[in-house]
Amino acid sequence: MTDRRTELAGNLAKVEERIAAACAAAGRKREEVTLIVVTKTYPADDVRILSGLGVRHVAENRDQDAAPKAAECKDLPLMWHFVGQLQTNKVRSVVGYADLVQSVDRSRLVEALSREAVRAGREVGCLLQVALDAGAGGRGERGGVAPGGIEELADLVAGSPGLRLDGLMTVAPLTGEYAGRQRAAFERLMDLSTDLRRAHPAANMVSAGMSADLEEAVAAGATHVRVGTAVLGVRPRLG
Repeated sequence: MTDRRTELAGNLAKVEERIAAACAAAGRKREEVTLIVVTKTYPADDVRILSGLGVRHVAENRDQDAAPKAAECKDLPLMWHFVGQLQTNKVRSVVGYADLVQSVDRSRLVEALSREAVRAGREVGCLLQVALDAGAGGRGERGGVAPGGIEELADLVAGSPGLRLDGLMTVAPLTGEYAGRQRAAFERLMDLSTDLRRAHPAANMVSAGMSADLEEAVAAGATHVRVGTAVLGVRPRLG
């Protein structure tokens, strides 16, 4: 455990240095960017170590892994983000532990989240996942709503009991005009965020960038970066 703590502390320090350098290069304050550590496929013991090292935001993408892990770590001062594609039959479980769902991309999911949040007596933050590889009315390869669908979905979230519209999220697309152009993709997300905030001023969270491209996300203006491998290392998928 001591060796693992040393390893995680060293990795976390390197990521913090990268974020700080990216902020300095972009003329931003370090506190403008929040680090979310993506703990998917890693055990609760690692989450506990990270919490002890000062991490306050963790993310998961599969409910079957996340639910027991969150339960085991419920004594820790953590904010849990759900970042994976979410099926409506998993919503009740996810609402039980997730403070924020970053992958909201369709009306049926909004309705299910609202229903379960009200039932649980919770307020769940929502980010609309934007698919920059989607056609005019479609969804992206890895989920997400097309840019043209943001306004309608945002209004639905904002008007749904138990939900709070917090902003936008994207994953740098592997296909389409933004493939291999992470900085351009993240700048496009920032433009969409500006449009969203005209109608919903409080929805100012922009989640973008991962281990390989966090610098591009910070340069574009992201408020949150989602980093897994650079902190936790490479680990085979569970299951």
